[in-house]
Amino acid sequence: MLTKFETKSNRVKGLSFHSKRPWILASLHSGVIQLWDYRMGTLIDRFDEHDGPVRGVHFHKSQPLFVSGGDDYKIKVWNYKLHRCLFTLLGHLDYIRTVQFHHEYPWIVSASDDQTIRIWNWQSRTCISVLTGHNHYVMCASFHPKEDLVVSASLDQTVRVWDIGALRKKTVSPADDILRLSQMNTDLFGGVDAVVKYVLEGHDRGVNWAAFHPSLPLIVSGADDRQVKLWRMNDTKAWEVDTLRGHMNNVSCVMFHAKQDIIVSNSEDRSIRVWDVTKRTGVQTFRREHDRFWILASHPEMNLLAAGHDSGMIVFKLERERPAFAVSGDSLFYTKDRFLRFYEFSAQKDTQVMPIRRPGSTSLNQSPRTLSYSPTENAVLICSDVDGGSYELYFIPKDSIGRGDSLPEAKRGPGGSAVFVARNRFAVLEKSNNQVLVKNLKNEIVKKSALPIAADAIFYAGTGNLLCRAEDRVVIFDLQQRLVLGELQTPFVKYVVWSHDMESVALLSKHAIIIASKKLVHQCTLHETIRVKSGAWDDNGVFIYTTLNHIKYCLSNGDSGIIRTLDVPIYVTKVSGNTIFCLDRDGKNRSIVIDATEYIFKLSLLKKRYDHVMSMIRNSQLCGEAVIAYLQQKGFPDVALHFVKDERTRFNLAIESGNIQIAVASATAIDEKDYWYRLGVEALRQGNAGIVEYAYQRTKNFERLSFLYLITGNIEKLSKMMKIAEVKNDVMGQFHNALYLGDVRERVKILENVGHLPLAYITASTHGLQDVAERLAAKLGDNAPSLPEGKTASLLMPRAPVMCSGDWPLLRVMKGIFEGGLDNIGRGAADEEDEAADGDWGEELDMVDVDGLQNGDVTAILEDGEVTAENEEEPGWELEDLELPPEADTPRASVNARSSVFVAPTPGMPVSQIWVQRSSLAAEHAAAGNFDTAMRLLSRQLGIRNFAPLRPMFLDLHTGSHSYLRAFSSAPVISLAVERGWNESASPNVRGPPALVFSFSQLEEKLKAGYKATTTGKFTEALRLFISILHTIPLIVVESRREVDEVKELIIIVKDYVLGLQIELKRREVKDDPVRQQELAAYFTHCNLQMPHLRLALQNAMTVCFKAKNLATAANFARRLLETNPTLESQARTARQVLQAAERNMTDSAQLNYDFRNPFVTCGATYVPIYRGQKDVSCPYCSSRFVPSQEGQLCTVCDLAVVGADASGLLCSPSQIR
Repeated sequence: MLTKFETKSNRVKGLSFHSKRPWILASLHSGVIQLWDYRMGTLIDRFDEHDGPVRGVHFHKSQPLFVSGGDDYKIKVWNYKLHRCLFTLLGHLDYIRTVQFHHEYPWIVSASDDQTIRIWNWQSRTCISVLTGHNHYVMCASFHPKEDLVVSASLDQTVRVWDIGALRKKTVSPADDILRLSQMNTDLFGGVDAVVKYVLEGHDRGVNWAAFHPSLPLIVSGADDRQVKLWRMNDTKAWEVDTLRGHMNNVSCVMFHAKQDIIVSNSEDRSIRVWDVTKRTGVQTFRREHDRFWILASHPEMNLLAAGHDSGMIVFKLERERPAFAVSGDSLFYTKDRFLRFYEFSAQKDTQVMPIRRPGSTSLNQSPRTLSYSPTENAVLICSDVDGGSYELYFIPKDSIGRGDSLPEAKRGPGGSAVFVARNRFAVLEKSNNQVLVKNLKNEIVKKSALPIAADAIFYAGTGNLLCRAEDRVVIFDLQQRLVLGELQTPFVKYVVWSHDMESVALLSKHAIIIASKKLVHQCTLHETIRVKSGAWDDNGVFIYTTLNHIKYCLSNGDSGIIRTLDVPIYVTKVSGNTIFCLDRDGKNRSIVIDATEYIFKLSLLKKRYDHVMSMIRNSQLCGEAVIAYLQQKGFPDVALHFVKDERTRFNLAIESGNIQIAVASATAIDEKDYWYRLGVEALRQGNAGIVEYAYQRTKNFERLSFLYLITGNIEKLSKMMKIAEVKNDVMGQFHNALYLGDVRERVKILENVGHLPLAYITASTHGLQDVAERLAAKLGDNAPSLPEGKTASLLMPRAPVMCSGDWPLLRVMKGIFEGGLDNIGRGAADEEDEAADGDWGEELDMVDVDGLQNGDVTAILEDGEVTAENEEEPGWELEDLELPPEADTPRASVNARSSVFVAPTPGMPVSQIWVQRSSLAAEHAAAGNFDTAMRLLSRQLGIRNFAPLRPMFLDLHTGSHSYLRAFSSAPVISLAVERGWNESASPNVRGPPALVFSFSQLEEKLKAGYKATTTGKFTEALRLFISILHTIPLIVVESRREVDEVKELIIIVKDYVLGLQIELKRREVKDDPVRQQELAAYFTHCNLQMPHLRLALQNAMTVCFKAKNLATAANFARRLLETNPTLESQARTARQVLQAAERNMTDSAQLNYDFRNPFVTCGATYVPIYRGQKDVSCPYCSSRFVPSQEGQLCTVCDLAVVGADASGLLCSPSQIR
C-alpha cells in the first residue's frame, strides 16, 4: 500500500472522490462534511448543517454538486462553488445510510433504516419512487454504472437487485400518443416503477454492503458473518459464485477495483484486504493498530482508493504506477506488462524486446522498481521487491529487438538495489550487513566493500562510483579506493538524475529537488508543495522536472518556473531541444513540445550571453509581469523597459535605470505631480538641470525652482521668479528671491510694504542705504531700533556667479550591453559607420582651399545663401563610371593612408591591463588598480574573506605604481606606469611588472622592531607590528624560490608571536580568575618564541603559578627555564629557589586544563589546548590551529582568512608559476 494522504479527524463514515479535481469529501460521525485536496494535503472547506452523524456523501459527475444523508433523516444537496446547501429532501423516517447520484439522470438513490430505498429527482426536488421489500435496515443502495439496476444490502441478510427500467421510461417522455395515454393510466391508477429482480440469500448475518462490478455481471457483498461473497447474474437469475473468508470481524464495505481483477474489502477487524477475483484468494492485508474501518471509495478515473476509519481516513494506491526505465544515448529501455520494451527517441519507434517476470506472481508491488542498462554488453539489470528485494540480469540477444518472443533465462540474486558500475561489473546492496557486492556478468562475486553509511539504496555515480542513500544524507563512494568522495545532507532521496556530462546531479525527494556538483557540493535546493515525480537535464544544463500537475524548470542558481500544466502525471525520460519525451502511467511513450523561451532567456542572462538575450527580446513574445519583475530583481531594469507598455511601470523602470529621456516621456503621458517630483529628483541626481527645471515648472514648485536657479547661477531667471512671486502676492517667495539675488533695496521695499518697518530700517542701515534708512527712521520716530555698538555686520550677500552652469558634463561611457542593440532595432549598420566620421577628434585643421578661402568662410557663404542658383545648372565634374571587374575592389584603408586627412592612432592596451593579463600575483593586480581580481586571487590562494585591513595597502600599491605628469594647464593629467627592475638597456616595447611599495627587507626591519618591543614588554605595540607583517605578506612579491621559503617561514614565526601576545594580553584582562590566568601563562610558554622571550614567558608562568600555590606546575616551568641556560643570574636563582620550595610539597592547589607531558597546540580563538590526536581545523593563510567549532569563522590570529576554507596556497613569486 502506498499512502498518498492521511487525515486525523472524527470517525469517517462516508467518502467520495471528485471525478476531475484532486478532491475528496469525507463525512464524519460528528456531523461535519470535510472537503480535502489530497494532492496538496489541505482542507479546502467544511460544511456543517447536519444534526448528528453523516453516513453517506457523493459528488455529482459533472455538476458542482454533492449530496449528503445523515441521522437527522435529511438528504441535503450542496453546491461547493457557492459553499452552501441548495435544498433538503425530506421523506425518510429513520437514519439515512447511503446516498448516490445517478451517472446520467437527475436522480439520487438513498438507503435508510426505515427499511426503504428512495429515488429522488434533484431537479424537481421530489421523491419519484419508493422501493419497499427489505424487512430490516437497508445498509446501502447504489445504481448500476450502465444498466437500469439498483443493488441494495440489508440487515435482513439479503442482497436485492431492483429493476428500474419502468422508471426510466416514465422519466424519458414517450414519442407517440398511445404510449403517452398508457403512461397517464399508470400514473392515475398506480403502477410499479421498480421491481425486485433478484433476492440473493446466502449470508448468515446482516449484509453491510453490496456493489456491482463496473463492466461484468458480478456483485460483491460483505456482511456481519465476516464473509465476502461473490455473485454472478444473467437476465433471469443470480447465484453465488464463491465466498472469501479471512476477516475476523464484521465486513463494513467491499468493492471491485476499476483497473485490476481484484476485490478490496475493509472491516471492523481494523484491516483492509485485497482479494484476487479469478483465483478467489487473499492477496494482501493492511492493518491499523487501533482503528476500525467503515467505508471504502475508489476514484472514478485514477488508480486511487480511500478508506475511512475511527480516527480519520487514508487515500492510497495498491501499486506503484511508475514504469522502470533507463535511458542510454538515443534509446530508452523500459518495462510494461511483464515485457521489456525498447524505444528509439529519434525515430519515435517502440518495440517489444522480451518477456521478463514469470507470469503467475499475483501479489501486489512485485513489478520492477529500477532498471539499469550496460550498452556495451547489451545487458539489463531489473530490481523488484520480489522475495524482499531481488534483482534479475538479462542479456538482450542482438537479433531479438523487434521480435520479443523468446524467453531468456535470467541470472537472479537477492539484494535491495543493483546497478551497473562498469562495463561488465554491477554492484548489489546487501542491507543486512551494509556492504556492496561487486559481481561480474556471470553473477559471481568479484569484490566486497563495506559502506561508509547505513545505506538503504545505491545509485550509479560514474564508472566505479556509487551514490549511497541513507535516511538523511547521500554520499559518493569510490569502490576502487574505498573512499568517500562527497557527502551531502538531504531529505530522503527517491530518484537521482545525472546531467549528460556527469558534472551535475539532481537529487529528487518527495517535496524537494537538490542540485549538486559531481562531488556533491550543494548548488541549490527547490521546495515543492506538490510531490515531485521525475526529471531530466536538457542540453543547456537546465533541469526539467515534473510534479503531479506541472512541468517545471530549475536553473543552477535556483531560479525556477512553470513550463506548462499537466492533466495526468508523467515521467520524463529525455529532453531534446523543446521536446520532452516521457512515459505515462500506462507505460506509453509520449512526446510533449514545450515553449522553452522563458528558461532559455533566464539562462542566457545568468550566463551573460547577452547576444542571445538581445535576439530573444527582438524575436519572441516574451512578456508579462513575471519577466519584468525578474529582470528588475536581477538588476536589468533597462532591459525590462523594452517589454513594458504601461506608462507607470515604464516610468519606474526608467528612473531605476537612469534613463531620463524615457522617464520624461512617461511622466508627460501620466502627468501627475508625484511623478514629476520623482523625475526632478532623478534628473537632479544626474545633474540634468534642464529637465529638473521642466519638472519643477510642471508642478509649479516655485521655491525649488528659485533654489535651482540660485545654485546654477541663473540670475536672469531668478529675477523673473521674483516678479512671478510679486504677481502671485507671495511675500516669502519674493523675499527669498531678493535674498538669493542679493538685491537689498528690494528686500527693504518688501519689508516696508508688509509693515515690518524696524526690520526694514535695520536692513537698510547695515547695508549702507543711508537715504532709505533716514526716511524709515523719520517714519518710526522714537521707535527706531538701535544697532549694536562695536560690531561689524556680516552681510547676507550671495557671491556673483562667474558663469551660468548648464547640465553637468557627462563622461563618455560604453553603451550598456543592451542599449545599442535595443535602440537600433530596425536601423541599419550603415548609420554607425557614418557616425564615426563626425566623431569628436579634436579641432579641425584650417586647410587653405585652392582659391585662398578657408573652410570656415565656405560654410559661412553657404549658410548665408549667397551661392546662386546658376551653379546648379553647371555640368560639374564630368566623371563617368569605369566598368571595372569586381576583383579590383581595394581596401579602404590604403586610400586613407595616402590622403592628407589626420586619423588618430588606435589607442594601445593600457599598461595596467598588460600587468593584469600577465600575472597571477595579487599584489600586481592591486598595483594595476584591479582590486576585485586581486581580492578574488587572495580568496582563492589564501582563503581571505576580510579585506578591510588590506584596503590601505591596496591603495598604497596602486598609487605607488603610478606617477602623474602635468603637461599644461588645460590638458588632462597624464598617468604613467612605474615598472619594477627597469634599466636603460630594456626594450621600450616590453612592459615590466609594476613597481611595488612593499618589500621583504621592510618586513625584516619590522620583525626586529617587534622583537625589541616584546623584550621591553610593550606587548600592544609588538602585537601591532607583528599583525601588520601578517597583513603585508599576502601583497609581497619576491624573485627566487629561496625567498619564497623565507616568506613562508616568516608567516610561521609571526603567527606564533601574534598568538602568544594575544594570550598574554588576554591573561592580563582576566584578573579575577586565577586558574584561567595560570592556564594562559602556561600556554604562552608553548608558543614558538625566540630564546630570550621564551625565558621571560617561562619566568612569568612560574611566578604566576607559584603565587597561586600550584607548586608542581611552577616546578615544571622552573625546570624548563633552567634547561635553557639563562644568561641572567637572577633568572636562574629564582628558578632554583622555586624548585627547592616545590620539592618539599609537590602539589597543585587548583586543577588546570594543562598537561605538559602531552604535546599540544593552542586554539587561536578559544585559547584552549588541542592535544595530539584531537580533531582540529586550521587557517589556510597563517596555519593557526582551531577547535572544530571555529570552522567557517574569521581567523582571530591573522584577521584575514576563514578557518577551514579551501585554498591553493601562497603565491608570492613569478618563479612559482614558471
